[in-house]
Amino acid sequence: MWELTKSFRFEAAHALKGTTFGAASEEIHGHSFRAEVSVRGVPDPSTGMVLDLGVLELGMEEVRRTLDHKLLNKVEALGAPTLENLSRYIFERLQHSCAISRVSVHRDSCNESCSYFGPQG
Repeated sequence: MWELTKSFRFEAAHALKGTTFGAASEEIHGHSFRAEVSVRGVPDPSTGMVLDLGVLELGMEEVRRTLDHKLLNKVEALGAPTLENLSRYIFERLQHSCAISRVSVHRDSCNESCSYFGPQG
């Protein structure tokens, strides 16, 4: 079994209420994010690839445009703009283009990340 991962970056702002960071978190502030999208599988014998990365890249670019340089609090269907909701949001937007196994969103400047593996079934 192989896991293939492709990433993209985006810059965005958000405001979060009710955290232990208090007022600093409640004010609008920005971060640099890196999202990693992973698929698992066995390479196709004829192509040698688990997935044509071009298929994944097209979907990722569309998602990146919805998040990049946006106020995440205003992104429809995201909910509270947390790492948890960002990883779920990206997963849900890409799951129809290929069999996504995991989406991880990193906020490297804060040394934080969150991974979403999809609904447990």
